[in-house]
Amino acid sequence: MEEKKRIVIIGGGLTGLTAAYYAQQEASANTEVLLVEASHRLGGKIETVNQNGFLIERGPDSYIARKESMTVLAKELGMEDQLVRNSATKSYVLVNKQLHPIPEGAVMGVPTEWRPFITSGLFSLPGKMRAAYDLFLPKTATGADISIGQFFRRRLGDEVVENLIEPLLSGIYAGKIDDISLQATFPQFMKMEERERSLIKGLNKTRANVPKNAPKKGQFLTFKNGLESFIDELSSRLKEESVYRRTKVVDLERMGQRYKLKLSNDETMEADAVISTLPQQALHTLFPTVTSLKEWKETPSGSVATVAMGFKAENVQVPFDGTGFVVSRKSDYSIKACTWTDKKWPHSTPEGHVMLRCFVGKPGHEAIVDLSDDQIQQAVLEDLKDILGIEAKPLFTNVTRWKKAMPQYQVGHKQKVQRLEAELKAKWPGVWITGSSFGGVGLPDCIDQGKKAALEAVNMVEETGE
Repeated sequence: MEEKKRIVIIGGGLTGLTAAYYAQQEASANTEVLLVEASHRLGGKIETVNQNGFLIERGPDSYIARKESMTVLAKELGMEDQLVRNSATKSYVLVNKQLHPIPEGAVMGVPTEWRPFITSGLFSLPGKMRAAYDLFLPKTATGADISIGQFFRRRLGDEVVENLIEPLLSGIYAGKIDDISLQATFPQFMKMEERERSLIKGLNKTRANVPKNAPKKGQFLTFKNGLESFIDELSSRLKEESVYRRTKVVDLERMGQRYKLKLSNDETMEADAVISTLPQQALHTLFPTVTSLKEWKETPSGSVATVAMGFKAENVQVPFDGTGFVVSRKSDYSIKACTWTDKKWPHSTPEGHVMLRCFVGKPGHEAIVDLSDDQIQQAVLEDLKDILGIEAKPLFTNVTRWKKAMPQYQVGHKQKVQRLEAELKAKWPGVWITGSSFGGVGLPDCIDQGKKAALEAVNMVEETGE
């Protein structure tokens, strides 16, 4: 009989689950696929709590609809009818203690419609005039990677960056945009500048293909029973005996063409291919001899806490038509963003109630994440009172901390990933290191990475077995 092959996937977050699902789908009966997860549950940062009828997302609450891989997988799982799109209403930026609507037509702060931009209170007249320089500025001289902050400050000026672009991005990357890589996060803007020279002209050309009377719709999707329902369905498609929970891989050793993994329960298993989906800070002890990982050791990861609060509608009036607001970094508030969840996702909140979801942990002020639940709640309530006039006590508060859990894609990130992949290919054939620390932080990005690693691993294992 032909010897059975084995693929081991380390980490049961979305990337790992996706890798396990596609590997089991594509592998022949002669290839075993195992998933090893250190905690008692699968899904990583995706966790949905139903508290007194309120549907609370403790991690991400949705994914961007234009990245289709998650929708494609949802269809494969028979969950297409459970997808819900967010309400297509305004979002705001808090600047100088005042909420300003994001100008209509602005794409990442780049104006594509002049009237809403010119009439916006977000920017001074000199700030608006400086943004218009984008129409005349030459291309960025260097072809090397630069920070998001450096790129957009040059094209649009400091005011647009500080009052719009930086607040929008702080919720995604939880870091300073003057440190975050443009190539690794928004390469399309670099390509647009190269092609069109002006971002404003380039975006207007792109938007010219969109019918002017096309109905507006929300840009984000989730599931009516919460994102964890997707995780549950995806997990149910894996063979039950193939999933190891409460089990940590503590050592990995190369043995010729195979690998030996030592587990926290003192068992060992051998594998022909290993896919690691662990965050960067967990890799140095598992792969101490992968030299290119050393340059990741000092790469920071941001910390954030989410604070979900439920209120009776009669006690809280949010006099804005929108889904929430982000906060300028120069403000004195603890919160950096707030979602009016009952407006953004009406299905999440019982009738006659309001749910707010606030985020704390601005770059340079992450210490708040270490405070007690009561202290964080008090800081958030003080901010909400000042910003929205809310004086009512919440029916409940749900605090979730994500410490050093937000990957920071610093300048040169893409080149570091390329060096890591080259070393693995040359010295660690059959090992893939992937996940949100490396190839994208969004949920569809994690799915793309998991699927790619799974298909490559299956092809390698089964080709070498022929």
